[in-house]
Amino acid sequence: MFTKTADYLYGELTATQEEYKLLENMNRATITKYSDMKHIATNIGKSIGELNEKYTSLQPYLDQIDQIEDSVAKLEQAAYKLDAYSKRLEAKFKNLEKR
Repeated sequence: MFTKTADYLYGELTATQEEYKLLENMNRATITKYSDMKHIATNIGKSIGELNEKYTSLQPYLDQIDQIEDSVAKLEQAAYKLDAYSKRLEAKFKNLEKR
């Protein structure tokens, strides 16, 4: 009877020990995974910082591009107005030629 009880307790303790070993292995794997994720996040942070510096250095050029775009839009509107005006003048000239 004591043998069976001892076997039972041994089995329970062995199972508990195996569970703790499994938990330890899982914790090690988690530590490794989080360490890798930390390195990736650090690299991403550095890359974002570098991109932000590049964007900051390009900002004056981007502002110039915006100003040029506005100027082109205004020039385009002026060209349309000039075209319409020249068409009216042409029509008036043709009217005067017919007389």
